[in-house]
Amino acid sequence: MKHLIFGLLLATSFAVGHHSFTAAYDTTQAVTVKGVITNVRLQNPHSWFFLDVKDASGKVDQWAFEAGTPSGMLRNGYKKDVIKKGVEVTIKGFRARDASQKMGMLQQLITPDGKTYGMFGPQESK
Repeated sequence: MKHLIFGLLLATSFAVGHHSFTAAYDTTQAVTVKGVITNVRLQNPHSWFFLDVKDASGKVDQWAFEAGTPSGMLRNGYKKDVIKKGVEVTIKGFRARDASQKMGMLQQLITPDGKTYGMFGPQESK
């Protein structure tokens, strides 16, 4: 019985410590952003891609896109050094629920040569 209680407590602590993407991102609000990579963080629990994006007036905003786990991104075809700082990419995803934040959940990352990486494996760009 002690083992069962310990297991339930351990499982509960992991569930509380990890969030659902749909809790933070509005999957009905698709967004496409083109910008220059400033940083890539492949670290647990989720990878992050940061980019500078110019709007129509030339103002630069920093956007952040949350992606899958580092091991999941690697399994899905993403290589650690495939995206370097200064490379212009297009990211398709979903906006943060708080629309004032320049943040989203990455669905596809498209490199200048047309290679597409996503949360669910290498993909054909469209």
